[in-house]
Amino acid sequence: MNAPHVEMNAPHPARFTADEFIMLHETGVFDRYSKTELIEGEIVCMNAQYSRHARIKTDLAIALALKLREIGSALKPLVEVSVRLSDRSMPEPDITLTTYRGDGPVPVETVAMIVEVSDTTLGDDLGRKSGVYAAAGIAEYWVIDMNENRALLHEHPSADGYLGQLDILLGETLRSATIEGLEVGTDGLVG
Repeated sequence: MNAPHVEMNAPHPARFTADEFIMLHETGVFDRYSKTELIEGEIVCMNAQYSRHARIKTDLAIALALKLREIGSALKPLVEVSVRLSDRSMPEPDITLTTYRGDGPVPVETVAMIVEVSDTTLGDDLGRKSGVYAAAGIAEYWVIDMNENRALLHEHPSADGYLGQLDILLGETLRSATIEGLEVGTDGLVG
């Protein structure tokens, strides 16, 4: 059987590497966009964030920081930092728990957990991004679903996605499955 013939002039998406994405960013190409990410080689322009999203993200980052300090963890939460998952993916999660203290994108091997706060992006956060985070070996991934006032906690990453998911209503305590002693209340995140 013959291989399919692909016309070289056929329309196709351009794919970028993380290094090319960084270079384009440094030249100011994305200055007119509020936020961009590289997901599987595609440059994605993100939606504007409104006050409820920002409040939940900020309150959760503060709660995580306080608890991590209390338990003596070397991890720190970083808000909207670029994480270099691979040569083709460099997202900016809402919150990243990492030991990294250098400059530039956070290396994937220093990341213990990623948190996305979702309203209009829930499908992508539970679909494409979840798969990319799992394939990169992110041990734990939380999605805060603002629409349903719940948190979806994922663990056990594999090449096929996360093998475990726990659904917790906001207002209850979120407990990390992979970081000993990390638990945060979510009363302030509701509504």
